[in-house]
Amino acid sequence: MDLLGWLIFLFALLFSVMLHESGHFAAAKHFGMKCTRYFVGFGPTVWSTQRGETEYGIKALPLGGFVKIVGMTSMDDVDPEDEPRSFRRAPAWQRLIVLAAGSFMHFVLAGLLIFGLALGIGIENDNTTQLGTVAACVPPTEQALLNGTACTSSDARSPASLAGLKVGDRVTSFDGVAVGSWDQLADVIKDAKPGSRVTLTVDRDGRSVTLHATLAGVKGRSGGYLGIAATTVFQTTGLLGAITYTGSGFAQVISGSAEALAQLPSAVPQLFAKDRSSTDAGNVSSVVGAARETGQAVAANVGWQYKVSFVLLLIASLNIFVGVLNMLPLLPMDGGHVAVVLWERLRAWLARLRGRPDPGLVDYRKLVPVSFSIFMVLVFFGMMLILADIVNPVNIG
Repeated sequence: MDLLGWLIFLFALLFSVMLHESGHFAAAKHFGMKCTRYFVGFGPTVWSTQRGETEYGIKALPLGGFVKIVGMTSMDDVDPEDEPRSFRRAPAWQRLIVLAAGSFMHFVLAGLLIFGLALGIGIENDNTTQLGTVAACVPPTEQALLNGTACTSSDARSPASLAGLKVGDRVTSFDGVAVGSWDQLADVIKDAKPGSRVTLTVDRDGRSVTLHATLAGVKGRSGGYLGIAATTVFQTTGLLGAITYTGSGFAQVISGSAEALAQLPSAVPQLFAKDRSSTDAGNVSSVVGAARETGQAVAANVGWQYKVSFVLLLIASLNIFVGVLNMLPLLPMDGGHVAVVLWERLRAWLARLRGRPDPGLVDYRKLVPVSFSIFMVLVFFGMMLILADIVNPVNIG
C-alpha cells in the first residue's frame, strides 16, 4: 500500500507536468504559433511520432516535460518561412496568455480537485461531538496525556469508560448544557471540577441515551477529565459551499506557500538538524517528502475518506504551489518571461512618448547569466530539500 501511494503521487506529478505543457501547447496552437515538439520527460527519446508539424514523444527520464514553440526568444534561430508564426512575432497579449497558460492549468486542476472533494467526499470536520476515542484509563500526569502514554495496571479506569461511553456516540448535552461542537464540549468539561458528578446525553445509533460519570483529575492539568476525544467526520456541501471551500483552500495554500518560500533561506541550515520538525525546516519539503507522505497516508489504517481526502488535497496544494512559483518574475520560469514581455511593451510605450522607434525584442543574451544563476539557486535548494527528506525526513501531514 505504501508503494501504491508513491505510484499515485508520481503519476499525479507527471500528469500535472503534462497538463502544464498542454496549457502552453494549446494556447500557442490557438494563436497559430508553430509548435514542433511536445515531449514528456527529458533525456534520450524512448518513443515519438510525427503528427503534422509536431513531434510527440516520451523521453527516458520522467522528470518533467517540454513544448518547443518556434522563436521563443530573440536568440532562437528560425527559418524565414516560420518567422511569421514564431512566438516572438505574436502580439504581446497573446504571448502573455501562452506563458500564463501553464500555471493556469495547475490552478484549474487544483480547483477541480478541491471542488470535487467538497461535493463528493465532504469537508473534513474535527470540531464535532462525535466520539472517536474513549480512553481506557486516567493518565497520571498531563505530560502522559499529551504523549499518549499507554495505560498500566495501576491506572484508574477513565470516567468515560466507567460511564459506558462508546466510540461513535455523539454527545448532545453535558450536565444539562447543550453542546454542538467539540470546542463547546471541551470547554464545559474543563470548567467542571474533578470529582463532580455529571449527566451526559448522547445520540447512539439514532437513540437518545442518558449516562452518568464522575469526572477525574489529571496532575498538572486544570479542570475535569472525562477521557474522550472527537472523531473527524466528512460533511458534503452544496454548490455554494464547495465554491467557498475552494476559494479558502486556494488562499490558505498561497499564503502558506509564501511563508514557506520566505523561510527557505533560514531553513536550509536546519534541514539536517535532529529537531528539524520544530524549526523552519519542518515547514518545507521536496517531492520526495510529499511522495513519502502520500505512501504513508495510503498505507495508514484509517478510513478511505481520510486517504482520498489527504491525497487529493496534497496534489491540489502541490499544483497551486507550482503554479504560483512558476509565475514569479524570475527567469527561467514563465513568470520571468512574462516580466520580459511586459518590459518590452513598457519600453516601447516610453519610446513612443519620446517620438522614438520601438526598441523591439529584449536581447536575451544579456539575460542568460541571470537566468542561469537563478536556475542554479533553484537546483541547489531543490537538491538540498531532496537530500534532507531522504536522510532526515519530517512528517508534513
